[in-house]
Amino acid sequence: MEIRQQGGILLDISLNQENFMIVKHTLRAVSVAALLFSPFAMAEVMSVADIHAKRADLAGQQVSVTGKVVKVNNGIMRRNFLHVQDGTGSGTEESVIVTSQQTANVGDQVSVTGKLTLDTDFTMGYFYPTLVVDAVITPAN
Repeated sequence: MEIRQQGGILLDISLNQENFMIVKHTLRAVSVAALLFSPFAMAEVMSVADIHAKRADLAGQQVSVTGKVVKVNNGIMRRNFLHVQDGTGSGTEESVIVTSQQTANVGDQVSVTGKLTLDTDFTMGYFYPTLVVDAVITPAN
């Protein structure tokens, strides 16, 4: 294997067939490990009602919920806010509010995974007792 670099910047790697296979298998193992031990892979899938009911125990942890997007506010404080319902919540806790750099449309069925935070105060009347932040949004199957 020949590695060329300049000023600490990798310019080129020349691999023979044997070294190529070693690198290929190593990258595959690292990719699988990253996927298996990702916080998103390890997030507990919960209902909207359970997220609200167990919010104190879940604070700071990754959670996932699947449901229908019922409200979207894009580009607020450099993030998108989505309200997701799955039919289990009620009253002021009928949806989970999610922030993300991604977005979806009202009516979309989505799965969201992010970090549960409590009592988030953005000031000017924007206070969220339960908020899922930095969420990854994917279409639900």
